[in-house]
Amino acid sequence: MAYTLRVEEAVGLGSVPILEAMGIRVVEVRAGLATAELPPEPNVNHFGVTYAGSLFSLAEMLGGVLCLRTFDLEGELAGYVPLVKESTIRFRRPAVGVVRATTTLSPDEVTRVRADALATGKGEFGLEATLTDVQGEVVASTAGTYQLRRLG
Repeated sequence: MAYTLRVEEAVGLGSVPILEAMGIRVVEVRAGLATAELPPEPNVNHFGVTYAGSLFSLAEMLGGVLCLRTFDLEGELAGYVPLVKESTIRFRRPAVGVVRATTTLSPDEVTRVRADALATGKGEFGLEATLTDVQGEVVASTAGTYQLRRLG
């Protein structure tokens, strides 16, 4: 199975080269939800398990993908971009095989972030992601602070 990040299909933008090189594939993206997968190759470290940096990248990029589908960045929020302010990861067990990560943002949070962004030029929000292996076991989890921010 070919794993490529096709952001054009998922959220209407060009590919992100490093994520494409990692083989990340967006599985599902809609308002308030983003899910992506990471294949084992080329993301295996010298111990034969998924490289920690690849797991982090898989989870972190979900915030941007989610924003691109959740907020009207070509209309009322034109000029705004999603940024990560901070993020932590907790590794729970070695990951082998395809890893899937999912994050969500509630409708109430979407409304609040939109209102804050329009009023102040930035809307901050938290996201948690769960990363699971093919058996459904949690291999890592992340918590991050993101911002929808007007640039320029």
